[in-house]
Amino acid sequence: MNVLIADDDRLVCESLKIILQTDDEIEIVGTGYSGQEAIRLFACLKPDVLLMDIRMEGMTGLEAGENILSATPDARILFLTTFADDEYIIKALRMGAKGYLLKQKFDNIAPALKAVHSGQSVFGGEIVTKLPKLLQNSQPFEYEQYGINSKEQEIIELVAKGMNNQEIAETLYLSEGTVRNYLSVILDKLELRDRTQLAVFYYNKKP
Repeated sequence: MNVLIADDDRLVCESLKIILQTDDEIEIVGTGYSGQEAIRLFACLKPDVLLMDIRMEGMTGLEAGENILSATPDARILFLTTFADDEYIIKALRMGAKGYLLKQKFDNIAPALKAVHSGQSVFGGEIVTKLPKLLQNSQPFEYEQYGINSKEQEIIELVAKGMNNQEIAETLYLSEGTVRNYLSVILDKLELRDRTQLAVFYYNKKP
């Protein structure tokens, strides 16, 4: 797995590089020290995952992320920050970021990168506990207008709770293949890209 690191603190960049390169499955293909460098290096190196700080001088990680995702919608971006700021979390989720972790949890970074690379979305425990309150919309919503049946609604709710396909399958007594098929149909009906956007949709109750 090729990983690009972007952080305006060069010491943090080098520390992350040293820590992550001890994992045989991770190769650091580049390091950038600004949002602009992150955009340029992502276009040149095409990493599997971009590990990027949010608060950077000049162009923030969020701004760089929006630029990258507009050009490469399937880009996998994992934000890393010292701040669990509500506004940052909302923006990261809504733009389509694959994860948001706090820098204090260094042991979680390598597993998070692998999970993001495999197609999962990863948010630290501190972030997950905030999501319902941050994203909840009190307005009534009818899933029927999108052709979502009761079983599909159950799956949406379990995705929003952070369950993976295996856990959903065990909860609903379905096979993992059936859950994957359901998710594919749900995403198509709601015109969403991935399960992160599906979780955001669930709490917002609107596309």
